[in-house]
This record gives sequence, C-alpha cells and structure tokens, in this order.
Amino acid sequence: MSTGARTWKWLALATGSLILASSVTAKDLPQVRLNADNLGPRPIEDLTRQVVSRDYANAWESLAYALAGNRTDLLEGYFTGWARTNLSNRIADQRRTGIRTRYVDHGHTLEAIFYSPAGDAMQLRDQARLEIQTFDGDKLIDSEQVTLHYIVLMTPGADRWLVRDLEVLQAKE
Repeated sequence: MSTGARTWKWLALATGSLILASSVTAKDLPQVRLNADNLGPRPIEDLTRQVVSRDYANAWESLAYALAGNRTDLLEGYFTGWARTNLSNRIADQRRTGIRTRYVDHGHTLEAIFYSPAGDAMQLRDQARLEIQTFDGDKLIDSEQVTLHYIVLMTPGADRWLVRDLEVLQAKE
C-alpha cells in the first residue's frame, strides 16, 4: 500500500454505473517489473506492456485499500470474474470476524507467459514481496514478511486491463 496522498472521486461510466477512482501518481503505486521475453504465441506491444504493468499496480493498490478498509466497492475498478468474487468473499469473512488485513507492498516481478492471439487474455506469474499485517479492530495481532507466487489472468476492459483471476501458488518466508 502506498504512503503517498490519495484523492478519491466518483466517476460515471457509460453504463450508468459509478466507480470510485483515485488520482495516484506512478511513484505512489507498487513497483511492477514485467518480463515478456518468453511470451507467446503473440508478442506484446510496448504500449500494452506499459498499460498492463500500470493496471496491475493499480489493482494491487486498490486491493490493499479494500482489505484494509473491508470495502468490496474498491475492487470494482481493477478486478472482475473469479478474482473479484474471491476477494469480495474474503472481505466479507474479514467483516464478519472483525479482522482487517494491511498489505505493505514491496513490489512485484511479473513474467508474462501467454498472450492470446486475439489479444483478449494474458496469463502472468507474479512474485509479490509483501508485509502482511493482521489487525483485530485497531490492534495489530500479526505481521510477517512474505514472498507470494501468483498465477494471474488479465483481460482488457473498456479502458484498462482487469485482473480476472488471481491464484496464490506458494508462499516462501
């Protein structure tokens, strides 16, 4: 989660729905390094590489805020499908138990492994370095430094790439 200032505002979408968006500079976002050297069957364009990296960083930023505040509405901008359902369920569980989770994000190393010929899906591996803090109300009950490995499926939306699936593979201390 960034330590920089964050300004929230509601944006109206063409569908008539509202999303909570924020203005955050790139320096405030989690660091994401994307390696697409072995990507196939389609090569990645430079602009797509930049946008996927930026949107993945934004997704983690919004995930950190959603978990810390137990707010599923913050997932709407960058998560869809299974990822949004699973994370919404996790937040509902946290609300029920009075627990909050805070992520201190130390960066992500992404490896793009599949980009569909139609350009409508990209599969990535993520090595995420995080400090995960667990709170019961305002009381810190656990804090640990972890490296988590994820398999990620991203798909393009109207104006950004969305995380459709986010599955943890393994954790290393």
